Amino acid sequence: MKYRTSAEMRQLYLDFFVTKGHVIEPSSSLVPKDDPSLLWINSGVAALKKYFDGSVIPKSKRIVNAQKSLRANDIENVGVTARHHTLFEMLGNFSIGDYFRTEAIQYGWEFLTDEEWVGFDPQKLYVTVYPGDDETYNIWKDVIKLPEDHIVMCEDNFWEIGEGPCGPCTEIFYDRGEAFNYDTPAEEMFVGGENDRYIEIWNIVLSQFNSKQGVERSAYEELPTKNIDTGMGLERMVSIVQNGITNFETDLFLPIIAEIEKLSGVVYETSTPEQRTAFKLIADHTRAVIFATADGALPSNEGRGYVIRRLLRRASRYAKKLGIQKPFLYQLTDKVVDVMGGYYTYLYGKTELVKKVISSEEEKFLATLSEGEKKLDELLNKTSGTVLSGTDAFTLYDTYGFPIELTIECAEESGYSVDEVGFGEYMELQKQRARNARVTTESMQVQVDTLQAFKQDSKFVGYESYETIAKPIFIVKDNKEVSRIDCDEEGAVILDNTPFYAESGGQIYDTGTLVNDRSVIRVKAVKKAPNGQFLHTIKVIEGVLELTDEYTAIVDLNKRKEIQKNHTATHLLQLALQSVLGEHIEQAGSSVDAKRLRFDFTHYEGLTDKVLAKIEKKVNEMIWESAKVTTEILPIDEAKKLGAMALFGEKYGDVVRVVRAGESIELCGGTHVKN
Repeated sequence: MKYRTSAEMRQLYLDFFVTKGHVIEPSSSLVPKDDPSLLWINSGVAALKKYFDGSVIPKSKRIVNAQKSLRANDIENVGVTARHHTLFEMLGNFSIGDYFRTEAIQYGWEFLTDEEWVGFDPQKLYVTVYPGDDETYNIWKDVIKLPEDHIVMCEDNFWEIGEGPCGPCTEIFYDRGEAFNYDTPAEEMFVGGENDRYIEIWNIVLSQFNSKQGVERSAYEELPTKNIDTGMGLERMVSIVQNGITNFETDLFLPIIAEIEKLSGVVYETSTPEQRTAFKLIADHTRAVIFATADGALPSNEGRGYVIRRLLRRASRYAKKLGIQKPFLYQLTDKVVDVMGGYYTYLYGKTELVKKVISSEEEKFLATLSEGEKKLDELLNKTSGTVLSGTDAFTLYDTYGFPIELTIECAEESGYSVDEVGFGEYMELQKQRARNARVTTESMQVQVDTLQAFKQDSKFVGYESYETIAKPIFIVKDNKEVSRIDCDEEGAVILDNTPFYAESGGQIYDTGTLVNDRSVIRVKAVKKAPNGQFLHTIKVIEGVLELTDEYTAIVDLNKRKEIQKNHTATHLLQLALQSVLGEHIEQAGSSVDAKRLRFDFTHYEGLTDKVLAKIEKKVNEMIWESAKVTTEILPIDEAKKLGAMALFGEKYGDVVRVVRAGESIELCGGTHVKN
């Protein structure tokens, strides 16, 4: 094993799996796209769910990525333990219905132990296996030749979140030696225990079953398409190869910590344990906030915005332990971008926006903290006796961002104590609500293979036509392929060509009818099938839908025209927003239907009525100009030279569709008005 920088380790991982036939998938935005079940992209596989549940078939069955991820469920441990983070990088290799157990285990072992790659001493590696997974156990013992005393059974080694793809997993641990036995109870000093000696560095999820509510795990059905999901935490690996005592003593964090030293005047190496926690927490939280903001999320009182606000306020509070009493977190932005921008190059273009957002939020919080101190005085004056209730302490924490430690300290100065037990009960209720939400919302879809094998092309003609002659080429009813659907029954159909737009890019699907001399079929919705064809959800009103017939496919023209108006309007709105607010404005999401449009964008302050009126006037002026709206297909490099705006975080092919609406030029696959 030799010393490597974090950038070298990331690239080494990607390079290794490219030699094994994997295609590099760029890191997705932390803000999930078209996935309301997730608050953040929180793992390497989260951005690839569409491949794992079979709703989209990837171009390559072998994928490797370095995925930025964000989790706030263990926020209280950040800075306290050696390895908890809010933002982290998960390096992953994935097989979508290609290789499985044997190859996944062999690849992991080769990367970690071969001198050409990481070069770990095999004697320092241990693995865990799910009890009953004899196949995996035997691969480690008979194929890898790992001694049996290095193979540990672990009941927790089963990955399952709600219904859908799941399966056993096998983990690889690195033994850092007896020097890391400190501060660990004897009962936790084992492979898989809570200790700093045996570090989990590799996890292979063998996604082979469909979990189903009410069904015993032993009775789960096998997946039609088995998958491999491997994760290697970059921060952990770097701490080992750079011999950092914790993840924070590495080149991912030390430059940020050095910047905090300059701003605080406190030296990390000689600081107190409490101050050292503050250094780590501030470095971690600031990284997370910078990435989340750059990816389009902003501080607010709910959802993602609340997470950002909480991280900023927590970092700002801990800065007091280093003697910092003024806004300063925004000054760490350049250093974080220096450390991470080599791979995440888009950060350089977001620096100024991020600084404005963070500094504005810091100023608001310091004012809020002052209000909290006043509120505490009020509550103490109203308290009968000398104990501040847990309810009041929690209100100060939850509403005013007042840490319990500060509440206790201020209360003691005034001769009061705090009901810490009551406060803890409220905190536990809050955590339980968060846990319950995660369990019910993070499930993948149940994998169904009916459409996965169907690859015949289907042509979309809806840019030019609202009506066409079409023939069914694939019919589905109750998730099974059929040759017909009778009157009053529902199902789905793929046509050889279609004028119906499938929901994508924020634009809702078309509706309409399929008709011939004996049948009337209502098209209720249209989405993309796993292999990209347009899948029409239908109900047979009269007659029958069958493979042997032809139909006239007719789009609801009035609805389509209203949708087109609203979609073109989003393009004009983005241009107006950039004109009035600044070039940093980017689309962070949208919804376009026949009745309304919604356009999400990132900005560091609310819009006044005066500014809104100015934006509205700008859009209307562009409409009154009646400029032509044109589309053309161009190589992506040529489109970029024209200045075409792309959706941040979207992945485009080599050839793209360019929509011009007056001065607006965007990459877009949607339908639009002619002028």
